[in-house]
Amino acid sequence: MGKNIITVQDLINNTNIEVYYGQEYLAKRPIVETEISRPGLELTGYFDYYPYERVQLFGQTETSYAKAMTSKNRYHVLTEMCTDKTPAFVFSRGIQPSLEMRQAANEHQIPILGSPLTTTRVSNIITQYLEKVLAERQSIHGVLVDVYGLGVLIKGDSGIGKSETALELVKNGHRLVADDRVDIFQQNEHTLVGEAPEILKNLMEVRGIGIIDVMNLFGASAVRTSMEISLIMNLKNWSPNENYERIGLDDNTEQIFDVVVPSMTIPVKVGRNIANIIEVAAMDYRAKKMGYDAAARFEENLTGLIKKNSESDANK
Repeated sequence: MGKNIITVQDLINNTNIEVYYGQEYLAKRPIVETEISRPGLELTGYFDYYPYERVQLFGQTETSYAKAMTSKNRYHVLTEMCTDKTPAFVFSRGIQPSLEMRQAANEHQIPILGSPLTTTRVSNIITQYLEKVLAERQSIHGVLVDVYGLGVLIKGDSGIGKSETALELVKNGHRLVADDRVDIFQQNEHTLVGEAPEILKNLMEVRGIGIIDVMNLFGASAVRTSMEISLIMNLKNWSPNENYERIGLDDNTEQIFDVVVPSMTIPVKVGRNIANIIEVAAMDYRAKKMGYDAAARFEENLTGLIKKNSESDANK
């Protein structure tokens, strides 16, 4: 587990935010917080709870207030906002920073960024990027495949056939996200996202053949960079002494970070087409999400049959 370390340069490289001033400072300023700050109170001189480690975003409201201040007061307040850990100042709506802002930021080697977009859009772009790259990550041994629009995480012991199953799913028209190792991070309270480590992107190991490039062999439509994890499939060697789910009334789950994900255990033995089973499991999961539960319907039918037979016996 761990968090990535990024700089303002990374933010510029991966978003459409522009550099207004301080290009030479971009790589020197780390970003450690996913949240951003709208420094309204700070412009009034209140710094008791100033989140100095966040990216500081100036919209029309903050800029209008600052314009009403005297030049001396504006420079004093903006200088107070410049700390060794302040990553950057960002202006929305194409607003240009004041002379005092440029002077204070330059003295403390803080870059000034901007965008023609609205303040809300700029805030969303920065926050979404920071939440993705700064989120705590967990690396799991497994395979992640997009099956009918669902992210299916296939887990199991080494050599049980995870990659071979994923290869068959890709041949059936589904898309590979990651093979062998899946990097997972929590996007929000309800969502886990998985992606391949940079060194393994689009690659798959097939025993007996070696490493293959899935995108090169099957085309760009056979891969995707990341996917929300909707379902976990645990592959286990078939054991005659173990009771496997046969009706589907039990709702098994696994927790990764703070998110609970539905899971299933699929017994593996010669003659079982695991790829087909996973396809059916994905379709069944989608049906349940849409309100149709075959197992619940079977239980209702069984209950109705028992009741009917009981009434018939009572009338004899």
